Amino acid sequence: MSASQVLVLAKAPKPGRVKTRLCPPCTPEQAARIAAAALGDTLDTVAAAAAGARVLAVDGDHPAPPGWTTLPQRGGPLSDRLAAAFADSRAPGTATVLIGMDTPQLTVDHLDEALWLLGVAGGPDAVLGPATDGGWWALGLRDPGHAEVLRTVATSTATTGGRTLAALRRRGLRVSLLSRLRDVDTVADARTVAGLCPPGSRFVHAVAADVPSPATVGR
Repeated sequence: MSASQVLVLAKAPKPGRVKTRLCPPCTPEQAARIAAAALGDTLDTVAAAAAGARVLAVDGDHPAPPGWTTLPQRGGPLSDRLAAAFADSRAPGTATVLIGMDTPQLTVDHLDEALWLLGVAGGPDAVLGPATDGGWWALGLRDPGHAEVLRTVATSTATTGGRTLAALRRRGLRVSLLSRLRDVDTVADARTVAGLCPPGSRFVHAVAADVPSPATVGR
């Protein structure tokens, strides 16, 4: 298996800057705590995966676990920041799997499958993890230089995943699809995803503590 790394694209969990679609019913402070929990669980999962290296590309100031590399995000639109993160973390001969912080139900098996596919001889050139909202939760590239194609794809739409897949294939890449996961964007997402996480996870505790119950909303 060839060299590999996992790249986490994240935003520092500051009130008013993260998970704004949870507000209302959450306050900005509650939304930030939920985001921090999702990020913490994600970093723990990546730390346990079979990657050779781990990189946190962060918008803002947030510490990475020991042994990780930290990079600042650069660029304006998300599509540019994604491409820049691949470019800035690129290492010769190293396949890269990029994920975000919105799927705290992510497991080590999800990541190890992606890394294995990119590392096995005769495997795909890319792996893509579709999200239920039409986007994607993971993109892995045997050659991270192909991430430049992301600059041509509009993000945060119901067709982002399909357009990304089409753009990769137009580039001549063989793409394997990973499991479909649900992003946490809304309160309904948060409750559903919490039910998919291990009972003791940070995210489960944060949703229980900081998402108002339906009975209390509007009182």
